[in-house]
Parts: sequence; structure tokens; C-alpha cells
Amino acid sequence: MAATAAILATVILGAVAVLWLRVGPEPEVTMTSDLPGIGPRTMVTATARAGGRGLGPIRVELVQGGESLLLEERALTPPGPWSFGGDPVREAVLETEVGRDRAPDLVEGDAVVRVTVERPGTLLRRPPPQVAELSLPVRLRPPTLESVGVTATPTQSGSGVLRYTVGASAVESGVEVGDYWFPGHLLPGGGVQDRFVLFGVPYDSADPSTFRLVARDDLGNEARAPFLGEIEPSPLNSSTIRLSDSFMARVVPAIMARTPELPDRGGLLENYLMLNGELRQMNAVRLIELASGSVSRQLWSGPFRQMRNTQVMDRFATRRQYLHEGRVVDTQDHLGFDLASRLQDEVPASNAGAVVLAEYLGIYGNTVVVDHGYGLMTLYSHLSRIDVEAGQEVAAGERLGLSGETGMAGGDHLHFAVLLGGLPVNPLEWFDAKWIRDHIGGVLPLE
Repeated sequence: MAATAAILATVILGAVAVLWLRVGPEPEVTMTSDLPGIGPRTMVTATARAGGRGLGPIRVELVQGGESLLLEERALTPPGPWSFGGDPVREAVLETEVGRDRAPDLVEGDAVVRVTVERPGTLLRRPPPQVAELSLPVRLRPPTLESVGVTATPTQSGSGVLRYTVGASAVESGVEVGDYWFPGHLLPGGGVQDRFVLFGVPYDSADPSTFRLVARDDLGNEARAPFLGEIEPSPLNSSTIRLSDSFMARVVPAIMARTPELPDRGGLLENYLMLNGELRQMNAVRLIELASGSVSRQLWSGPFRQMRNTQVMDRFATRRQYLHEGRVVDTQDHLGFDLASRLQDEVPASNAGAVVLAEYLGIYGNTVVVDHGYGLMTLYSHLSRIDVEAGQEVAAGERLGLSGETGMAGGDHLHFAVLLGGLPVNPLEWFDAKWIRDHIGGVLPLE
């Protein structure tokens, strides 16, 4: 009997010990925010870790002025105190959006994001939860935008210049047109809040309502304002390209050999259409990416220059229909000047700048892109030879390479384009000293 009683006592003591000691350990909780405060949308990341039986339920709340709003809840169920196996959750990451979009009653001031992590308990012990808090300022007013004014009415497919004044809280401002972004810059000779922006007008739209001047602060509060009353229309040109098997057999394998990431579509025409469409779009995205690195200073002076002794073979903003064996197989837009002179003629820089790309670029073949500052760039493609390298500064008229027929070229020529924010715009404006004087004069020095 004594032995039985001793065994029973041991079992009871062991059970009590388990029910007392097998609570979860105190979790470790860390909190970070992607922004220095709360605006329209701020992402707060909470990470909780615990050993032993792991984590219990987790709550994320937003607290302001004594009011609490539940933002997120994770219902975790740890193994029971008698279980020495199971599958405890020992780490959880909760990414929670806070801000006015999620909490419409937020007011400016301070707010607290509170994370509560429950600890696994037993019948005898209910340990207190682990609570972590992150205090953040709340700012909801967007930057101010004032003194909006376009220097002159822009033309469809052309360029424009906008002067404006932005509030001190703005960390980013510029013009948004559809998917294109044209960043603003300090106005030379102006006040600390005076800005200007060079922007492009899409060649396929003359709708001024799509243009917005935008200013954002460091929390994402955003002011938006229309600024264009009209755009001078400029209809697309049109042309027809007749595709021959011999032409496609020359250009398709050469381009695909330089772009191995593209899949073989199984036929010469199918591959050509892939290059003419998908690769063309990929190249356009690359040019937009290049524009984001344009320097915030003027590298050019005076009007840009067309390559000497050249004839324009195809105009800017031309909608091309591609015919193969008498039927239309594709439609694409040609967004530059095709300039022809003599075979492998010297290609000069149209104005002073810095080379940002000197390599093979898909449908354009051997290509040089020159940055002239403030988002303005020029492109020279189909070259037979490149004589400069990225990072090199070039003077107006300095040789960049020789004309050729690399990429999707039907013969030796130069494809020349002017780009603003990666958007091709009409080069004729930048060749015209009067246009530059009327549109750029008073904003940037012309000489």
C-alpha cells in the first residue's frame, strides 16, 4: 500500500509539475514600419518567436485616443500541456496595413500599433500575454501645389514644360500621364520650393484630362492637380511594311541569338511577330528604366542636330501595317526617325550629354542612348559599330558609332529617337531653335 501511495503521490506531483511548469516561454516580439509615420497606407511588420510549445493567438490593434481597432488576428493553437510532440508554431510574421484607408476615423497626432501574443497555458496557470507597441506620428495632409503654369500649349506626340511651386513637406513631385512618370526638378534660379518638369505627350492621345501634377510626402500623402486645358492634335501617320521570308530569315535568328531568354515559337513568321511585339515592349520598358537614372542637371545647349546629309525615310509616330503573303499579320507604331545617308556613315551625338547605354538592344540592334539631363535622352540604333561606352561624356557632334542594319533593320540607316521619361517624342521640336526658345526659354539656359 505504501508503495502504491508513493507512486500515486509521484504521479500527482508530476501532473501538478506539468500543469504548473509547461506554460509557453515568453515570446520575443519585434515591430518595424516601412514608413516613418502613418499616412494613407503604412505597412507594419510584427515578428513573434517562441520556443517550447510555441505561440498562441496573435492580435494586431491600432490604438488612438483610447479607441482600439482590431486590424488582424492569427488564431494559433499550440499543443496541449500533456503533448510532448505536436507541431507548434514557433515563428509568425504578420504584415498589417495601417492608415486612413484602413481606419477612416484616424486623426493627426500620434497612434500606437499594439501586438498581443498569447502564451500557451495550462489548467493551473494562465500566463499573461506578451504585448509590444510601436508609436507612430499620424500625418494626413498632402503637400500643397501652387502657381501651376505651362509655358506653351503642347502638341500631341510633343514635349511640354511645366513650372510650379510645391509645399515643403513634398519629397517627390512631377507629372503623371498614364503609366509614364516625369519627375520634377529644382527650378534653376528659383526659390527652394520652385520646380519645373519636362514632360512628354503620348503620340496616341490628345486628351488633356489624363495629365496630373502630383506631389507626395514621405508618408504617401498625395496632392493631384490637373494643369492642361488643351493639347494641339497631331494625327498618326500610316505606312505599310511588306515582310519577305528572306528579310525575316536575316533578322530573326540574329536577334534571337542575342536574346536567349525568348522562347522559339516554332516558325519564322511566329518568331518575327514575337520580336516585333513582345520584344519591342520589353525594349520600351528598358528605356523607361534608363530614364529613371537621368541626372538632375542640364547637359545640353542649343538646338539638337539631325545627322548630316540624311534623308528621312520614315517619320515619327507612324502606324505600320505589316503584310505577309498579302495579309495583315501585325500592326506596330514607329516612334522615331529613320535617317539614311551612305553605308556605315558616322553617327554624331545630336547634343552634349553622357552615354547611359552602349550595347545590343533587341529590335534596335547595336544601340547608344545619351542622357542630356532632366529625363531628356536621345537614342541611336541599328549601328554597325559602337565607338563609345556607358558612362562616357560626349560633346555635340562627337562620333558615337557607324550606321548599319543590326536588329530589325531592312537596310543601312540610323533609327533616331528623342525620349522624355522613356516616352518617344517628336524630334522636330528639339531640332527647332524657335520651339526651344518659346517652350524652354525662361526655364533653362539655352546656350
